[in-house]
Amino acid sequence: MARMPGAIWHPVRNFTKGGQDSVRGVVVHIMAGTLEGSQSWFNNPVAQASSHFGTGKAGALRQWVDTADRAWAQAAGNRTWLSVENEGQGGDTLTDEQLDDNAAVLAWAHKEYDVPLRLATGPGDRGLGYHAMGGSEWGGHTSCPGARIVAQLPDIVARAKKLVAGPTKEDTMPTPLDVWAYRNKAQDTAAKKKTGKGIPDAYGYLQQVAADSTALRTEVAALRKDIATLTGLIKKG
Repeated sequence: MARMPGAIWHPVRNFTKGGQDSVRGVVVHIMAGTLEGSQSWFNNPVAQASSHFGTGKAGALRQWVDTADRAWAQAAGNRTWLSVENEGQGGDTLTDEQLDDNAAVLAWAHKEYDVPLRLATGPGDRGLGYHAMGGSEWGGHTSCPGARIVAQLPDIVARAKKLVAGPTKEDTMPTPLDVWAYRNKAQDTAAKKKTGKGIPDAYGYLQQVAADSTALRTEVAALRKDIATLTGLIKKG
């Protein structure tokens, strides 16, 4: 039994129990439909189709078939490859969320089955593949997942490598956006007591400082004017 942590378990009825002979890699597919529609289809015995995993455009990653069992996604490739169906239509590109989910599956397959983090050149290779690369033996689906998604496969591999390696020092360094979004709690509390409004972030704090400086300059100018008036009256005696 192998279920991927982080993938939502939604078992379907179409699969071969204990039929996964080995795992050479992960095959990327396009559904030509929706996540819910595909899940319903994979529960229909007439369909004779299923997939180990599925992604939604908004980022929902589901596992439909245990990877110890054989899903029915790429004909002769079913016994030795895991499958990921992606919500969308032919000609689509994968969303950023789908790229992340496919990378997560590849990274997990690397840890679980020692799948290399590279592009597979064909059915006899190992790594990340796509449905059309199997040719007629994989059902002859020459438009699955489509050229635009095939062009995204290197990005999936790169993301998977990053997941396996973990965050680097560069990843954990604050970005300029992080700096501007910084909220000083002490200053925020003081501002709420003084004005009833908190300081939303560093930029807001600088805005508040600028406003206070302008108000202070106005007060100083008024005091100087009063002093000049008083000095004139004193001189007149």
